Amino acid sequence: MDFGLSAEQRERRARTRTAAPEISGSFTAESADAVRKKLAGLHLLGAAVPEEYGGAGLGALDTALLYEAASDGGADTGLLFAAAAHLFACVRPVLEFAPPRIRKALLPALCSGELLAGNAMTEPDAGSDVSRLATTATRVDGGYLLDGVKSFVSNGPVADLYVTYAATDPHGGYFGATAFAVDRDSPGLTAGPPMAKSALTACQAGEVRFTRCFVPDDRVLGSPGQGQLVFQTSMRWERSCLFAIYLGQQERLIRRCVRHVRERRQFGKRLADLQPVADRLADMRLRLESGRLLLYRACAGIDGGEDPALWAALAKLAVSEAAVATALDAGRIFGGRAVQTEYGIEEHLRDAVPATTFSGTSDIQRRLIAQEMGL
Repeated sequence: MDFGLSAEQRERRARTRTAAPEISGSFTAESADAVRKKLAGLHLLGAAVPEEYGGAGLGALDTALLYEAASDGGADTGLLFAAAAHLFACVRPVLEFAPPRIRKALLPALCSGELLAGNAMTEPDAGSDVSRLATTATRVDGGYLLDGVKSFVSNGPVADLYVTYAATDPHGGYFGATAFAVDRDSPGLTAGPPMAKSALTACQAGEVRFTRCFVPDDRVLGSPGQGQLVFQTSMRWERSCLFAIYLGQQERLIRRCVRHVRERRQFGKRLADLQPVADRLADMRLRLESGRLLLYRACAGIDGGEDPALWAALAKLAVSEAAVATALDAGRIFGGRAVQTEYGIEEHLRDAVPATTFSGTSDIQRRLIAQEMGL
């Protein structure tokens, strides 16, 4: 078991960290092209896609290292989340399940940023329970008609393509849903405005409505009834790689806290010399390194062709909970300054809290872990 990084990995990580401060903005009309080019230039939109389709040809671990380095270097967390949602929840399903002709047509544009993708799974009454989709796909000549509403669609207001899940057999259980790759300009598709939210603000999210929206047969991902398989496959990538963003965020916060406690004095001492402060920082480092090991193990499982379900759930649970706890601890260390926007601590906390909800809540991860244990 080798815990070291190769020279190529170290060089790629250093290059990404150096460029990270330039990763800011959002996918709005004013800045969309520049932002997409920056993300694509660092391979954040197509890292885990073979070079023949315009990607970087990286495996899961190298992709996670890329996102971790970008976050550690200071890239906007919401923008990295938007890129990760595009890559793991949308591009990977197209790569693994779309027909060859559709892969060739879509993947180069998705990797270059010419096309941006949004993941349309969550519904007003189907969040954690993805087996109860109200959106339906009715079979017609040459394809399907989609009807329903999706909510909290990451990149929804600005996406060019939506990976969408709909019920094709209401009584089919696990095999009752089907996945589709739907163009934004499809008749009957309406993307709503951005939601007003306080976290991950650079990633716009909104509602997408389908009203007798026709999707041709060649835009089915996998086979009819394989929607759950497509979704779970994408989630294993997302739970293993996206949360590397929060490893980088924790690393950044710890570094800032260490610098602060060395400089700040209370009771005639540096904060660093107060045992409770030092203990808190030690706990922050423990959480970070524990989560990092689990996340790298999950990525290694994907790269090794294993079923990474257990490791992905463990990693997602550990890293997301650690991100919140570490942001709270940073707030305690900075005291009153933590609520001043100029210090950015409150922003880190706001961006960390949703991590325990998206990609499956912490309780869902515990359920998955228990199932893998045979309970």
